[in-house]
Amino acid sequence: MALGLEHYLILAAVLFSIGLYGVLTRRNVVVILMCLELMLNAVNLTLVAFSRYVVPALLTGQVFAIFVMLVAAAEVSVGLAIILAIYRGTETVDTEKFNLLKW
Repeated sequence: MALGLEHYLILAAVLFSIGLYGVLTRRNVVVILMCLELMLNAVNLTLVAFSRYVVPALLTGQVFAIFVMLVAAAEVSVGLAIILAIYRGTETVDTEKFNLLKW
């Protein structure tokens, strides 16, 4: 049995759903960032799968996946810097206890 496009799309949907569930239910900021990365990897899987099965001669999906990885690396570095700055002031990474933007 060969793996088709549907199998990759189902796997990507499951990964994205797990990441979305983690983002919406977790309170730890580091876990939320990890779930965001899981969601971005699901998008990468979708891009590469569509590129492979729809237009196999071109590498557009792979190129877009590399751009998504670059954006994800920048997002993680900026996000961790913000988390460290907040942690130094509040001694917690719990999102329920952040009230920096409240009046």
